[in-house]
Amino acid sequence: MRKPIELLVNGESEEVFVEPWWTLARVLRDELGLTGTKISCETGDCGACTVIIDGRAVRSCIYPVMKAQGKEITTIEGLAGEDGTPHPLQQAFVDHFAIQCGYCTPGMIMGAKALLDENPHPTQDDIREGLRGNLCRCTGYKRIFEAITATADAAE
Repeated sequence: MRKPIELLVNGESEEVFVEPWWTLARVLRDELGLTGTKISCETGDCGACTVIIDGRAVRSCIYPVMKAQGKEITTIEGLAGEDGTPHPLQQAFVDHFAIQCGYCTPGMIMGAKALLDENPHPTQDDIREGLRGNLCRCTGYKRIFEAITATADAAE
């Protein structure tokens, strides 16, 4: 039986009716229409479903939705400015051609955002460690690292 819960997603309070065993990714995509959060492995291994919860990168495909109640959730849709202007990290991914097929990109950007929020001037090793749970099969990571580094440099 579905139960009502309140979620704070991208700064907006959302009441949704969920089954207690649903994952946050399922609710974001199927109930709230936030399809930027991808579902791929459903085991938390690839990072395509990464969102930020209370400042931390989280794999939403294995995160129970009931645990998300009362927490601040940010998805890729929540990064752009109110006027639709891309977040600097989103723009850096475009500018540095850090997008190939694009499937991993939302999760990669969310992982990078959480990293930069915690460590505004990461080393290459910090970036590697911060994104260790995000897989990309197309770009080879070099351009992704360049985009993250450029975003950090621009923030100085």
